[in-house]
Parts: sequence; structure tokens; C-alpha cells
Amino acid sequence: MELDIMKNKVEILAPAGSFESMKAAVAAGADAVYIGGSRFGARAYADNPGEDMLLEAIDYAHLHGCRLYLTVNTLVKEKELEGLYEYLEPYYRQGLDAAIVQDMGVFSYIKEKFPDLPVHASTQMTITGPQGAGLMMGLGASRIVTARELSLQEIRKIYEQTGAEIESFVHGALCYCYSGQCLFSSLIGGRSGNRGRCAQTCRLPFEVKRDGKTLNNKEERYVLSLKDLCTLDILPELVEAGIYSMKIEGRMKSPRYTAGVVSIYRKYVDLYLEKGRKGYRVEKEDRQRLLDLFDRGGQTEGYYRQHNGRDMVVMKEKPSFRQENRELYQYLDETYVEAELKEPVSGTVAVKEGEPLSLTLRFERNMRDGQMPETVEVTVAGEEAQQAKNQPVTEEKIAKQIGKTGNTPFYFRELNVEMEGNPFVPVQELNELRRRGFAALEEEIQSSFRRKIKELPPERESGASECKTAPDMSESGAEDKDGLGKGPYSLNVSVEEPEQFETVLEEGSVDGIYLDSAHFDAVLWNELANRCHHAGKRCFLVLPHIFREEAFRYFDANKELLANAGFDGAVIRAWEEIGLLKEWAGEYSQLKDLTLIMDYGIYTMNRAAEKMTAKMVSGFRHRLTLPVELNSRELEDMGCRGGELIVYGRLPMMVTAQCMKKTVDSCKKKPELLFLRDRMGKEFPVKNHCRFCYNTIYNTSPLSLLKDRHRIDGLGPESLRFNFTTENREETRAVIRAFSGSFLEGRETELPGEFTRGHFKRGIE
Repeated sequence: MELDIMKNKVEILAPAGSFESMKAAVAAGADAVYIGGSRFGARAYADNPGEDMLLEAIDYAHLHGCRLYLTVNTLVKEKELEGLYEYLEPYYRQGLDAAIVQDMGVFSYIKEKFPDLPVHASTQMTITGPQGAGLMMGLGASRIVTARELSLQEIRKIYEQTGAEIESFVHGALCYCYSGQCLFSSLIGGRSGNRGRCAQTCRLPFEVKRDGKTLNNKEERYVLSLKDLCTLDILPELVEAGIYSMKIEGRMKSPRYTAGVVSIYRKYVDLYLEKGRKGYRVEKEDRQRLLDLFDRGGQTEGYYRQHNGRDMVVMKEKPSFRQENRELYQYLDETYVEAELKEPVSGTVAVKEGEPLSLTLRFERNMRDGQMPETVEVTVAGEEAQQAKNQPVTEEKIAKQIGKTGNTPFYFRELNVEMEGNPFVPVQELNELRRRGFAALEEEIQSSFRRKIKELPPERESGASECKTAPDMSESGAEDKDGLGKGPYSLNVSVEEPEQFETVLEEGSVDGIYLDSAHFDAVLWNELANRCHHAGKRCFLVLPHIFREEAFRYFDANKELLANAGFDGAVIRAWEEIGLLKEWAGEYSQLKDLTLIMDYGIYTMNRAAEKMTAKMVSGFRHRLTLPVELNSRELEDMGCRGGELIVYGRLPMMVTAQCMKKTVDSCKKKPELLFLRDRMGKEFPVKNHCRFCYNTIYNTSPLSLLKDRHRIDGLGPESLRFNFTTENREETRAVIRAFSGSFLEGRETELPGEFTRGHFKRGIE
């Protein structure tokens, strides 16, 4: 495989949080740069350039053989979608190379309004397998940015099964949580990581507690802070696994950092492409230079060769003082950050007595991503050369004057002068000829990147689509095929523990029970579904938050049990699950009858995203879960009545590949309940879901919308959901009876304890 890979160019993709960082990245050898504009980007606090400067950045990158990708990778509220066309149009016309996207509404909008603009599926989509990658490619994604947590084997599988163009992170900060699955910053301070405003709560110290006892000592409190990724030593393995684009993290870091990291990865990518594995060696000095540029507590190869591990975690506080490598900094500043890049051209200037001046310029455009070089040539004419009366112009003087490329982005590699007769040319005419020549050359170079929009869309102000709720978009209690709706709302309960299931089974007001597959074994599925049906309730299986190899092997081994369990539906929490159910429905026809509940992590924060999601699950009855990061007013803005609203439960703050128990103790492959205690004394429950090998950190207080009956009535959801995670039998029963009394019977009810209303009132930035 090595020989095949080495025929292709590998892309080094650099971060740019500013125009200066973009220039430094290009100077240091990046093949492409990703950058945010003034809106819709996942680094809202970076020094993102405004429109004019971003247009200039696109031209600058193209002139120097680079691509430029725009981050449009935040979740977008309904009203914000109205401004997407005006935002993207100038960049599209200028020649933007791709948009990096998380929101499915933005995805569909771009494919509709700018169909030839490539869309890259962001790492925020949490794509972890071939099914998710294939789903996005089927919708028109031209590149898959994989989740940071994937192993080399998982990436290779995606590449081999889908042929996807793969982009993966190779250097920089690692999030503790799967990207796109973190609500920690959001629920604590209203700063959503899904909206580019992460407060980096994971970099704070925490105690880890079990049964009231602290498991980590005072020097090891940074249990959520991961070391920075560095993959120099395994770079050949990354390329051979199918990774095309080597992505460097760091849009919040300095131009110097960008230049330093890019230049080192440029060196080693080129070394591997030239000499292969046998000639690949990493110098110790280069590893140290990367640490000198930034070090929060060491570096790690990340998840590429291990699922998780204590050695990936910083644990200790970052040193307050670190010796600067001033020699390195000065070198990077002088060589890259302050560099004035110029491209080579060849030219011929003709000065012939009695004829117009002529300047021909030739530029060999050679995009760094491996496209075939192309020669761009322009010719401009000037004033007629007069006969010299006293001093004729000389070849040397012509060459000197035309060769003054000055503040242009070019220099002459070769300049030929053709003279005939005894001509005289004023200096200003040579200067004007040169100026117009280089202006024409730059325009010709950029012209091939420019796009035209043949006709404007009929409604430039919005990409929203009409929201529909029935019959295929949802399944209401009132219209349920089994007639199980018991009031104005259908009540559905998600359970993670057996005692919760037994309690819910006894509650007559409950219409449906959702069984978490991480905690209810496949051999019990049929029995539990039958018990639900005998109790007059529907039964749904909750699929994993993260669907990776562990989950695939488990469900593949038990797909016949799944098909014959008698479930009424499934709760979908990962893109891969949609693809697998479609695939398995071809083998087991009874799976086609399942109703799919799209959980809130399948984000639908605007109507266009709802429509796109409906397209993905066509052929199945389905219902959407209303987004947990929208407040009630924003839910009203979507104009939809229907769907399922979570009204109670501890919301997951983080879903992570790391195992808290393994970090502070050891892995016993047995689920256990721990608690994270922050500096304010708040404790967050932590569960390890060993069957699928991921952890969930839950909010310290459960969500409760018990007192929001009036607002919820105005929204008109079809069903209400309770998510039980750590509750015991008594707490479970009390919650159900309080909500059923209020929402089904119209009584005033109370719940003891401390609760949060989440984002239902305050929303997010």
C-alpha cells in the first residue's frame, strides 16, 4: 500500500485565526488553510478577518498555490439561517475552495444555493464509521473530517469501505469530549461549544470521588485536560491508513506557532513521500521545537493506537514559567511570519522603434495539492516607442526598470529584452507597462477560481423549509397505531438501570419505555419488550451515543435478536446507526416497521436541518427530539408543533472515549458511578458504559420543566420524555407522578430537590 500512497500528494492543512496566521501558514509550506469569517465559525473568539480581508485571503492563498477552506461549522438557529446567503455569496464568487460544516441545515442550504462549492463534514458531526461517512457522502459531502478519537484501523476501514477523502487531526489540542457532544460549557455558563464559544471547562481542576472518598491526589486534579496531540512518529501510518489531509489544530494560537508547526510537518511529510518508511526518521530536536512552541504538560499520539489512557491526560497543573526558545522564535518570525512571499515569473519585453511597447509575462501555476501545473500567460501593450533624438534607451535600462517588481507578489526568474532600431521610451511608460502587466497577470491567475451565480435564489433571506409533523415526520400519542396515548401528551421514559425499568413499568401514565442498550443486554430484549407490551406500553431501544467498532461488533452479533425483539422503535444518537438500520432492514424486513426517534444529538436547530434529517431516514416513521440548546422562544421561531421534548433528566455534559475510572484507578470492565467535584463544590455524576467503552459526565442537577406547562403547551410537542440516569426507584416514581399530575391531569404538583431549567429559558450565545 505504501507505493500507492506515495504516488499521491498529502495535504498539510493549517489553522488560521487571523490574516497574519494565514500568511505565516502559506509561507511555512501549508497546502491548504482553514479560517473563520465574522460569523458561523467554531472559534468565535479568534481574530477572524472581516469580509474584505477574507476575500484578500482567498486570493493570497490561490496566488501562492494554496487552498482556503471556510469554517461554517457551528449550529445555526432558525433566524440566523436567513443571513447565510449574503454571508457566503462574496466568498463563493471569489473562489472559496470549500466550507467546513456541522449543521445539516447549513449543509443542505449550501448544496442547494451553491451546488459546486465543496462541503467538508466537520469533526463536530462525530463521524466514527463507514456508515456515517457514507451517509454524508451520499448527501454530497466531498470530504469527511473524522472524530479525533478514531484508531488507525477505524480510519482505514472508513477509507476502504467508502473511498472517502479523509481529513484527520495530527497536531494540537485534544478535547476531552467527542466533538459535537459537549454541553459542559453550555450548561454551566451558556457558552456553547457547538456555537464556537467553548469556555474550556475541561482545563479546570476536579476531584474524582467514589462513595464520598477522593480518588485523585491534590497534585493530579486536571483529569479532563488532555495533552496536545503530536503524530510525527506515526505520520507514515496515518498516510497509509488513508488520511489525505493532515489537519493541525490552533486557530486561537499565534502566527509564530502556526508557522513553526506547519514547517516541521512540511519537512516530515516531504521526507516520507520522498523516501518512504525506510528513510523516515524524526529528529529529537524537532520534537523539542514543537514543545517549545506550546506545552501544556506533554504530548501524546492520541487515540490512533490506543482507545484511551491515563498517559493522555495532563493530570498536573501547567507550569507557571517556561523557558522561551528565543532563537527559534526569532527564526520563525524572520523566515515565515514577516516573510514577503513572491512567485517566480518569466517575461519578455519588446521595445521596437515605431511600434507599441509589449510585455509578456508567464507564470507556472502549481497548486501545492498535486494538481498538474498550468502556464498562465498575459501580454499587455504600451505607448509607441519613438525614435531617439539624443540618448536611446538601452537593454540594461529596460531590464532594470521592468525588473523592479516592488510591492507586487512576483519576481523575475527570467527577463528577456527584445530591441529593434533606435528607440526612446520615458521611464514612466516602462513603469506603467510593468504595472499593467502584473495587474493583468494577477487577474488572469485569479480568474480561473472566480465563480458566477447565474440567477439569484427566489428567497435570499432564508433557507428554511416548511416544517411538517405528520404522518411520516412523527408519531403522536393521539394518532398512535396502538392507541396508547393517554392524554394531551404521550409520556416516554428513558431508563439506564433495571430498577428504573421495573418502576416505570408500574406507572399507568407512561406510554413508552426507552431501554439503553449500554445497560440492557441483548438476550433480554425480547422479554423486556414483551413485558412493556403486556403493560400497555411501547418499547424502544436506545442505541449508543457513540457508534464505533465495539458497538458494531455487538449489534452485528445480535442483529437477529434486534429484528425479532418486538421493539416499536429505536432512539438514534449517532449517524452510523441510520446507515446500519437501513442496511439491516434489507436483511430483516421487520426492522422497516421501527419508528426512529432522532435524539437531540442529531441536531436540528433550524427547519432546514429538520428537512435534511427527514431525508436521511426516509422509509422509516420517525420523530425528532427538540434541541436542548434552544430556549422556548427560539423553539417557537422554528414554527413547528410536534416532536419530542425532554422535560426531565440529567443531561450529558460530556460523552468521552476516556474512562474516568481507568484514569484514577484501573479498568475492571464493570460499570460504576463516580462523581466529579469542581472548585465550587458541585458534583457531576460519571458513568462508564463498558459495553461500548465510553463515559458520560452528567449535569450536577437534573433538568426539570415541571413549572413550564404553559410554555410547553404553546410549543405543542407531541410527546414528553424523562431521561432517568442515576435516579433510584423512589425518585423515578416521584418524577413520573409529578409530571403526569401536572401535564395530564392539570394539577399543581411539586418535586423536592435541586433542578435546572437548562436552556429552556436562557438559551445560549
